[in-house]
Amino acid sequence: MQPIRKIIHIDMDAFYASVEQRDRPELKGKPVIVGGDPQSRGVVAACSYEARQFGIHSAMASSTAYRLCPDAVFIRPRFDMYRAVSAQIREIFCEYTDLVEPLSLDEAFLDVTENYMGMKSATLIAREIKQKVYDRTGKLTASAGVSFNKFIAKVASDMNKPDGITVIPPDMADEFMDRLPIRKFFGVGKVTEEKMINLGIKTGADLKKYKKEQLIQLFGKSGSYFFNIAHGNDDRPVEPNRIRKSIGKETTLLEDIDDTNQMLEILDDIAVRLENSLINREAKGRTITLKVKYFDFQSITRSVTIDEPADRASVIMKYLKPLLSKTEAGEKKVRLLGISISNFDDQETNSGKVCKYRQLPLPFKFPNAKGAGNDFKLW
Repeated sequence: MQPIRKIIHIDMDAFYASVEQRDRPELKGKPVIVGGDPQSRGVVAACSYEARQFGIHSAMASSTAYRLCPDAVFIRPRFDMYRAVSAQIREIFCEYTDLVEPLSLDEAFLDVTENYMGMKSATLIAREIKQKVYDRTGKLTASAGVSFNKFIAKVASDMNKPDGITVIPPDMADEFMDRLPIRKFFGVGKVTEEKMINLGIKTGADLKKYKKEQLIQLFGKSGSYFFNIAHGNDDRPVEPNRIRKSIGKETTLLEDIDDTNQMLEILDDIAVRLENSLINREAKGRTITLKVKYFDFQSITRSVTIDEPADRASVIMKYLKPLLSKTEAGEKKVRLLGISISNFDDQETNSGKVCKYRQLPLPFKFPNAKGAGNDFKLW
């Protein structure tokens, strides 16, 4: 019989903005927005918790963020610094296990079922990791979710932010999933959430009332996923060599349009959002794909493969105008536009081994343990 897995999801708190506040102490306590110029078509890459109080969030247009909080401090991203801090954090992960799956610069899954420290408690491992991150990065904080599968661990890490730990052992899973609002389920976007609420599905408990066949009929292939997750079933392993096939962004338009100049402006905004995701994931790709969905819901794609891998919006946009001209956009009205990047270099996609080497474990003592959170259980 396989042992019950112990998985930790570590998520840095307001990572980019926290790094900026660390390096510029005068910014502490102020609303900080890392992203593009609010006077242009920039977007918010990250923001401090002080800025979030004004309703600002990542992927929001910088101009909208400025309207919500004119006194916010806008800072251009320093990705070289964020990568350096991320490398420090990953070294800490590798002191405990080789099974580390980075999702981006600021979050990762760890399987600590078996670990170098020989510790039985995943909770205590998460607590140690949080403290080491705090000590070694200049007081940056992280939140942790601890559970027996990836889905619950990831949801749990968001429950007691910032600087918290939430632990969901197997005997608490049913109650946790039953009470979980449907908007907290990964894969449930605004459209799906609205459809579920119209069906009376507001929580995991409501979702459990439906049979798998019913959910497949209502939501297609996603129905099987929703059924399994609602019942706490997630067998996905932590994959240190996970390979990303593509990264993309798209926008569904409020109204169908036939003005190609307007389409290019929208694509420029999507390209900036995509650039943020690519840099955050340390990814560069050689194949650029344009997605167009017409007013009649017909979808088409046009792609080009380039010599040098790209991660910048300015480079991506050079190829989008010719790709758009190869569609019927303008002749036919368009309801959705999207861009994706694929054909990654191995080095750029975290497909190589995350833990290049293992440091010898050292005895660890808590000076002043940070962030027990509201749900701290030894498991």
